[in-house]
Amino acid sequence: GWLKHIEKYSDMITKKLNLDKNSQVVEIGSNDGYLLQFFAQREIPVLGVEPASNVAEEAIKKGIPTIVNFFDKETLQQLLSQNKRADLIVGNNILAQIPDINGFIENLADLLKPTGLITLEFHHLMKLIDNNQFDTISHERFSYLTLAVLEKIFLSRGLTVFDVEEITTHGGSLRIYACHAEDKSKPITSNVTCLREKESKDGLDKPEKYFLFSEKVKDTKRDILAYLIELKNSKKSIIGYGAHAEANTLLNYCGVRSDFLDYTADRNPYKHGKLLGGTRIPILNPDKIKETKPDYVFILPWSIKGELMNQLAYIGEWGGKFIVPIPELTVYNSSGKLIDDKDINQRGC
Repeated sequence: GWLKHIEKYSDMITKKLNLDKNSQVVEIGSNDGYLLQFFAQREIPVLGVEPASNVAEEAIKKGIPTIVNFFDKETLQQLLSQNKRADLIVGNNILAQIPDINGFIENLADLLKPTGLITLEFHHLMKLIDNNQFDTISHERFSYLTLAVLEKIFLSRGLTVFDVEEITTHGGSLRIYACHAEDKSKPITSNVTCLREKESKDGLDKPEKYFLFSEKVKDTKRDILAYLIELKNSKKSIIGYGAHAEANTLLNYCGVRSDFLDYTADRNPYKHGKLLGGTRIPILNPDKIKETKPDYVFILPWSIKGELMNQLAYIGEWGGKFIVPIPELTVYNSSGKLIDDKDINQRGC
């Protein structure tokens, strides 16, 4: 699903900017080259910046030039000395993980050509709160962002956010488009004004919004525990699916350990044989699911629940069901149809 999203983006932005062999695309946090490969296929010059050496090596194997480092002042100077100023700078799902967000955006401005374009995608704080996505709050994220806040930071570094799109990835994200403030070829669109007003009406600039969110999170924790206790008392077997960062936040906060989940399955072979942090729930190959035939699969990456339910539809062979915890506890049959569970409805879920 993510690769389809990225391929669609690359098609759109290539046409929008008329990118060709004389252009330069730079991605910050380029991972294994998953995005830059689509530009390289069009013979558009690309360069990735990726601090994780293991995944950067995968990109280099694909023929994607990659600097293995953080995007700091030293890396910026290296790029400028190589005449790598960018027509397009891309950064997906990295803003929240950057401790010095002001310095980072300043570096973007220095790398961008006078008429160049920056696009950044990040999880939208409004969606996080309104859809109860508390599990996305973790130690590796320093910021939870709104358009209104980013506009101010960008402007302080000589950049203008001139357009924005609301996209569905990661439970609800924003894609912002930015340029140099003096670049008048890119007027500010009504999308920016409308979303800024929407955020204000949503109360994101008032403390009450956050206090109410806190109480909703507590209610969700109680609902999850009550349902899991009910299932275990009925001798039902439950496993988790997805060993990502959000799983650790949710399971540790709710106190869900191996007394509730027998194990967690994940397709990433590097995680097999390891344990989830804190809860110490074993991480196994998904092949184990057909062997153990659990009554319930607790889907932890709720933002791609549809994709995962399709992959795991075979649990219907033994009557297996899915539990999805966010935005509120819901139960689905193996075909992905919501089950009207009387007990759950009584608890307000």
